[in-house]
Amino acid sequence: MKRYTYSQARHRLSEVLDTARKEDVIITRRGGEAFRVTRRTAPKSPFDVPCIRTKATTHDILQAVKQSRRQTR
Repeated sequence: MKRYTYSQARHRLSEVLDTARKEDVIITRRGGEAFRVTRRTAPKSPFDVPCIRTKATTHDILQAVKQSRRQTR
């Protein structure tokens, strides 16, 4: 975990963000408050299955679901 003062973080923001890609970063203010900077990852779709490759779009998937629901009625 890397630590920066507020002033250091302000002057080296790019470095702070690059570091936060790999590990948590702590930024401390003069009064003693501390803040953690962590990388936020984008949520993955439940349809993202590593071993299956398809060119289906969201529209294609929604159409297939709608069609299957019509068939079961």
